[in-house]
Amino acid sequence: MAGMVPPGTAMLGEASAAASAKKINDVGKKVDFMNLPCPIPYEELHREALMSLKPELFEGMRFDFTKGLNQKFSLSHSVFMGPMELPSQSAETIKIPTAHYEFGANFIDPKLMLIGRVLTDGRLNARVKCDLTDDLTLKANAQLTNEPHMSHAMFNFDFKGKDYRTQLQLGNGALFGASYIQSVTPHLSLGGEVFWAGQHRKSGLGYAGRYETDKMVATGQVASTGMVALSYVQKVSEKVSLATDFMYNYMSRDVTASVGYDYILRQARLRGKIDSNGCAAAFLEERLNMGLNFILSAELDHKKKDYKFGFGLTIG
Repeated sequence: MAGMVPPGTAMLGEASAAASAKKINDVGKKVDFMNLPCPIPYEELHREALMSLKPELFEGMRFDFTKGLNQKFSLSHSVFMGPMELPSQSAETIKIPTAHYEFGANFIDPKLMLIGRVLTDGRLNARVKCDLTDDLTLKANAQLTNEPHMSHAMFNFDFKGKDYRTQLQLGNGALFGASYIQSVTPHLSLGGEVFWAGQHRKSGLGYAGRYETDKMVATGQVASTGMVALSYVQKVSEKVSLATDFMYNYMSRDVTASVGYDYILRQARLRGKIDSNGCAAAFLEERLNMGLNFILSAELDHKKKDYKFGFGLTIG
């Protein structure tokens, strides 16, 4: 009797041995560095944090209508009425009422995207995205305006490798830029960028790192211009995300930190943030019906005593 082992003790021993064996296998499992995932583009390192912390806030009234003519071509109409801020040396914000209409044409194909916008103030905006090959993509953005020295154009060539991405940028004003990002583990990617602005005789160099799992995304970025940017996003569930970021400029000694959220409901999406400058913002998109969305926007800047509210409708 003294040499008998209780059945429960034997089961616990087997379970412990199985757990230990699984842990040893996980530790001994080697990473296949020849099959690492392709990282996201360098310019989109903070995209999850920006989704929560930088919604498209506006002040006034907005109405957007999009009419599809066929599967690839559509027309859009947008009306905006609201105040426009004027630059001022005083702490008080100066606003004047404005209104404008925007007409747009869109062509969307799996390998070609053309988007054009014409505003009543004379501005013309154009965007092009073309897949030259399966791995090489051309992106172009241009704006033409009546104001002197305000028109600009930018061309990006993006190459997607097996476990890396690289980008070449060309713009007016003798602007040249290049970036490269490489996956070093299944979850970690590192990269860098360099640019030269010939018109302003300025150059810069930057480095970045991004660590991503199914539940979180952490990103850090530093540049020779004095900018340091850190962001962290925690995916609480499939519908809820919490985000925070930290921005520091070594040259001007400006520091800003913010926290935000992104909550997806059954027929609505709510995003908001509050930062260290005392500015709180919220952005609500609610689907009233198929193809009909209601938008609410609010931003409260207690430090500047500037309060912005907006609402809108989106059809199509």
